[in-house]
Amino acid sequence: MIERYTLPEMGDLWTDDYKFKTWLRVEIAVCEAQAELGYIPEEAVEEIKAKAKFDPKRILEIEAEVRHDVIAFLTNVNEYVGDAGRYIHLGMTSSDMLDTALSLQLVDSLQVIMTHVESLIQAIRYRAQEHRDTVMIGRSHGIHAEPITFGFKLAGWLAEMLRHRERLTHLQDAIAVGKISGAVGTYANIDPKIEALACQNLGLRPDTASTQVLSRDIHADFMNALALLGASIERFAVEIRNLQRTDVLEVEEFFSKKQKGSSAMPHKRNPIRSERLTGMARLLRGNAMAALENVALWHERDISHSSVERVAFPDSCILTHFMLVETTELIKNLLVYPENMARNMNVYGGVVFSQGVLLALVDKGLAREEAYAIVQSCAHQAWNTDDGNFRGLIEADEQVTAHLSQAEIDLCFSPDRHLRNLDQVYQRLGI
Repeated sequence: MIERYTLPEMGDLWTDDYKFKTWLRVEIAVCEAQAELGYIPEEAVEEIKAKAKFDPKRILEIEAEVRHDVIAFLTNVNEYVGDAGRYIHLGMTSSDMLDTALSLQLVDSLQVIMTHVESLIQAIRYRAQEHRDTVMIGRSHGIHAEPITFGFKLAGWLAEMLRHRERLTHLQDAIAVGKISGAVGTYANIDPKIEALACQNLGLRPDTASTQVLSRDIHADFMNALALLGASIERFAVEIRNLQRTDVLEVEEFFSKKQKGSSAMPHKRNPIRSERLTGMARLLRGNAMAALENVALWHERDISHSSVERVAFPDSCILTHFMLVETTELIKNLLVYPENMARNMNVYGGVVFSQGVLLALVDKGLAREEAYAIVQSCAHQAWNTDDGNFRGLIEADEQVTAHLSQAEIDLCFSPDRHLRNLDQVYQRLGI
C-alpha cells in the first residue's frame, strides 16, 4: 500500500494533483489485491509501486488527444512504470477507479468538515454559557413575545449543531464505499475478492450491489447533509442580521478599527459576514438539488452526473468548510449588548408580560375571556401610544386591582417566571 496522502486545507483536497493521487491509490490497492490472490506477480506490484508517478500537465496533454481522462491518466502512469504497467487497471472499468477515488475524497473532506463542526459547537457552547442569564425578548412573527435569555437562544443553536454532528458521523460510514466490479458491475472480469481486499486496504467497504457506478443516492445523501448544515448556518446568520438592525441592535458583528461599511455612508456597520453566509447556503441547496437529479441515470450508467459532480462536490465541500470557519469566528467575536436587550424588552411598559397578568387574573377566578379582554385593552392602548406604559395602565385598572395586589402585579412583571425552568435545557446540553 502507498502511504495515505492527506492535506490540511479543504481546497487542497479538490486539486487535480490530489485527485490523481487518489486515483493512483485505488489502482495500486487493486494491484496489491490482485497479487495477494495470485492473479498477477508480486514483483510486478513492487515495480509498479516503486515507479508509478504522474504529471498533471502531461495527463491534460494526452486527454486533449484521446478525450478520456482515465485513459490519459493510465497512459501517463505507464510512461513511468513501463512493462509492469500492463497489470494496472486489469479487469476494471473507469468507474471502478473514479467512484472509489471520489469516495476517498469525500471521506477526507468530511473529516475536515467534522473538525470545524466541532469548533463551531464549542464556540456556541462557550457563548451560551456566557449569556445564560442575559435576559432579552423572545419574538414570534418578528413581534415581541415573552422574555428568554440570549444563552437560551444559543442553546437552540447548539442543539441543532449537535444533531448535525450526529448526522455527519453517520455519513462518514455511509459515504465510505467503493466498487471494483467491472463493466455494469457483474464481476465478469474481476474476482469479487479483489474488490473486498482493495476496499479494505483503502478504508472503504464494498458496495452491496453496484451497477457500473455507485448509485448516486449515496452522493445525494452527502450533498443533502451539507445543504442542511448550510441551512442551519443560514438560520443563525439571519437571526444575527435581524438582531443587528439599527432599531434593535442587540448583537452586532465585530467591526475592526479600520473596517469600512459603506463607500457613501461613513456611519454604516453592516452584517456582511452573516449576509455572505446567507447567500452561500443558497448555493449548497442548489447543489443538493443537482445531486438529487443525478440519482436517475440511464440503465446501468450514463455520465450525465459526471459534469455536475466536477463542479458541485468541490464547490459544496469548500463552501461548507468556509462557512463553518466564518460562522465560528462570527460567534466567537459577536458583540452582545445586554443594555439594549433590556431596553427592547421593556418597550411600551412591559407589554411582553401580558400573559402573566392574564393568568394571575384567571387564577383569581375571572373567566379567561373576561381577563383576556382586560389585559388586551391595556396592552393595545400602550402599544398604540408613543409613551405607552402597559404596567402603568394595569396598575391603574380598577378591574385588575380589585383582584390583584401590588405585590402580585410586581410578580407578573418579573422575568424570573419565564426563566425558572431553563436550567433543564442547559443541563441537557451540558452548558
